Amino acid sequence: MNSLMLDEARSAPERVAAQFAADGERYAALGAQLRDRPPAAAVTIARGSSDHAASYLAYLLMARYGQLVTSLPMSLVTLYRAPLATHGTLAVAISQSGRSPDLIEPIEVFRRGGGTTVALVNVAESPLGAAAEWVLPLHAGAERSVAATKSFICSLTAGARLAASWQDDRALLDALRELPEALGAACALDWSAGVEPLRGAERMMVIGRGTGLAIAQEAALKFKETCAIQAEVFSSAEVQHGPMALVEAGYPMLVFAPRGPAQAGLIKVAEEMRGRGASVLLAAPADVAERQLTLATSASEDLDPIAAVQSFYLLVEAVARARGRDPDRPPHLNKVTSTL
Repeated sequence: MNSLMLDEARSAPERVAAQFAADGERYAALGAQLRDRPPAAAVTIARGSSDHAASYLAYLLMARYGQLVTSLPMSLVTLYRAPLATHGTLAVAISQSGRSPDLIEPIEVFRRGGGTTVALVNVAESPLGAAAEWVLPLHAGAERSVAATKSFICSLTAGARLAASWQDDRALLDALRELPEALGAACALDWSAGVEPLRGAERMMVIGRGTGLAIAQEAALKFKETCAIQAEVFSSAEVQHGPMALVEAGYPMLVFAPRGPAQAGLIKVAEEMRGRGASVLLAAPADVAERQLTLATSASEDLDPIAAVQSFYLLVEAVARARGRDPDRPPHLNKVTSTL
């Protein structure tokens, strides 16, 4: 019998297609408003997997369009009561449930202060949805496994759709419409070569860079919550400073190297770490001979990380089961986390 996590991850291509079949006028209207009244600043508001989706959105906006974005430390609002300059700011909150107070209160503050507030949320009729001016439903459907999969992928695609609508980027919008096919191809890839090297791992590193760093962040979290592996995430640049002192013979590493400007450096780091004795799993497209895991490609390099996490979810679920763990019910965790 399949885990809920596996079934939900495999349903992501269908859910992404459903997302793109809905809300076209809403995205277009928001995009037109943002072009007509460009925001003075942009912030993201999220926790956990949703914050990784926010990181992807931020990097996409900065790298593709030059729009600076920062992640808001929510405690500035909920604990420190900082007098933030909110007028003219675009505030984008991302959430599966839309119920955590530390997302809702900042959105309320930005909306009262004259900002443009957007909620990318799976449960549209939620407190977060009620607090935001613009609600963009994820359309991921009910998610019962504690480990988020399809809702994360739908958060990535909704963020990319928001960015493309804002910038009137027809090429990216067209690529997004084709993405379900690439996600289906990613589901069909065989990543079983990654199971045995991680079956007995206690700690590891996950490496990424650029738009792929958010996927590495998500992978490290999933290793922790579903497999009980102490996984740390690093940029391929940062790992060459202090962190690589941890590398010893057999040290497990997963390196995501999708297409794009960061790929060559990621492949080089994987080779260097293998030379130091690390047990490296390099995830890269089929034209990279050094890879152990194959990445699907999409109609846009900027969307390739989404296909990468689709394949990864099937791997991490298999690793969890190989370690005798239930990926649907990690100890001490709840589906909805309420923090301030």
